[in-house]
Amino acid sequence: MQTFKTQLRVRHYEMDALGHVNNAVYQNYLEQAAIEHSEHLGLSLDVYRELGGVFVMRRVEIDYLRPAVAGDTLEVTTWLQEMRGTRALRHYEIRKENQEDLFVTAQALWVWVEVKTMRPRPIPSVMIDTFMQIQQPEKNDFKL
Repeated sequence: MQTFKTQLRVRHYEMDALGHVNNAVYQNYLEQAAIEHSEHLGLSLDVYRELGGVFVMRRVEIDYLRPAVAGDTLEVTTWLQEMRGTRALRHYEIRKENQEDLFVTAQALWVWVEVKTMRPRPIPSVMIDTFMQIQQPEKNDFKL
């Protein structure tokens, strides 16, 4: 399975009244990991501009398993299960750096949108070829 990993440090302003990362903040972490994965593969913002589109998150499903707190360094692992038509299905795991216990699991449905019209368009083949260099195993989750 081709995965991408990045580290994020939890900041104090991301805490909620209970003293742990606010649930809504995890979506920011997911988006950041997806952006860094794309950049890692050479698909920079300039490439997106040339292609005239961007990925936008259409649906996200997050399971919160353990709380993270300010100062934690989190490791976010992400991989693409499938890219087809206008849609890409991406999975995530978040854990504290150097630990096995999961804090969060998530899956997100991303849609390729043409910037000029803000309408879904087929994902350009260069994106599919780059992201799907190795086909990911099937999981029992929502489908495209």
